[in-house]
Amino acid sequence: MLDLGLTGKTALVAGCGSGIGQACVRAMAEAGARVACFDVDEAAAAAAVTAAHDLGVEAIALVGDARVRSEVQRVVDEAAAAFDGIDVLVDVIGLAFWGRSIDLDESVWDDSFDAVLRHFFHLSSVVGRRMVEQDRGGAMVAIASVSGMRSAPLHGPYGAAKAGIIGLVATLAMELAASGIRVNAVSPGAVLTPRVAEMLRGPRLAQSAESIPLGRLADPVDIAKAVTFLASDLGAYVTGQNLVVDGGASQQFSLSTRA
Repeated sequence: MLDLGLTGKTALVAGCGSGIGQACVRAMAEAGARVACFDVDEAAAAAAVTAAHDLGVEAIALVGDARVRSEVQRVVDEAAAAFDGIDVLVDVIGLAFWGRSIDLDESVWDDSFDAVLRHFFHLSSVVGRRMVEQDRGGAMVAIASVSGMRSAPLHGPYGAAKAGIIGLVATLAMELAASGIRVNAVSPGAVLTPRVAEMLRGPRLAQSAESIPLGRLADPVDIAKAVTFLASDLGAYVTGQNLVVDGGASQQFSLSTRA
């Protein structure tokens, strides 16, 4: 059996409540890691803990607003105290606001950056310092997006903030490499989360799937597998990277590639 090197380690999964976050909790648990399940929704965090327990690993629920530095510090301190440190950070938190950029007001811009980028700055700073003090290395994986690499029509602030995550990941990787801490991002394309499924009901879902070379939207588990690779010993020599997981969608020529 392949050893991922995560057995007995502690993974803090931020944004564990649904979709990709839920899948990442399960993936970390299946790899043998203890899981600190962090979410703004208490019931969602508790459900994630139950899922981890069902897979035979220790888990705790942590509730707080990751946009607030003091709450992030409290949550990280609680996780580290419960499990003797933190070895892996998985950050899944994000929220998109829809509309043409020229029609959005400043509050939407601020809310997008708070929900997508500011919280990652808080998490990576606080967890990064903890990992440096522990002196045993570590791994951080942030969920970015192909919207942060190319255009993001009708969700421009989200795309700009995700681009910020990709840039911050690269900088953190260089700053923390000497401490044995790896920092990477995963950029999904369209993922069939509950929110996306609601948005693409009916024919739009089939049309979206047809536009992707692999013929389907990603399952959250597809993204969790990529996260696990980067967090585990399989990715021991990978840092500062942005792994695109989009079924080939971003590589298409503008004309149809289908025969």
